[in-house]
Amino acid sequence: MSLITIIIIAAVLVVVVCAAAALTLSARRRKLRERFGPEYERTVEAEESRRAGERELRERQERHDALDIKELLAPVRDRYAQDWARVQEQFVDRPEDAVHEADRLVTTLMGERGYPTEGYEQQVKDLSVEHGRTLEHYRAAHEVNDRSSRHQATTEELRGAMVHYRALFEELLHDGDRPRGSRG
Repeated sequence: MSLITIIIIAAVLVVVVCAAAALTLSARRRKLRERFGPEYERTVEAEESRRAGERELRERQERHDALDIKELLAPVRDRYAQDWARVQEQFVDRPEDAVHEADRLVTTLMGERGYPTEGYEQQVKDLSVEHGRTLEHYRAAHEVNDRSSRHQATTEELRGAMVHYRALFEELLHDGDRPRGSRG
């Protein structure tokens, strides 16, 4: 075999290996985008590089996979649905209290499903794996809830917070009904 032939074969191998690596990276990136939804871009933008953001998302996924996320039994789901209805009714007379109670109820439901509840930032990271598409609702509601604690939220903002909490609440309440493979 001549030196030219060896160089051509080596070059072709390098191109094939690089193409395979690029395809693998592209497929991994696509899976992360599909899994995390809008949270993918948010996380990548928050990190110093795309690679660091994707590493963060993979770490979240590994942590989440180690959690024991449970489906809710029908009587438990019904009890939570009734609790939510009471919180919504409370909004008319005591909107700030209702928003605080909605936050507490969402956190309690997260715990019941098997999510750790040891702090808002960790809650967001854990939820992002399966609930990335509704996470903005949780962030918006949480921000209004914090401002409400200082009596700095308007009634309209409080109403919006209830709508945002309800989006995540409903997803957490009924998420266990779907087979694991069909989750976002």
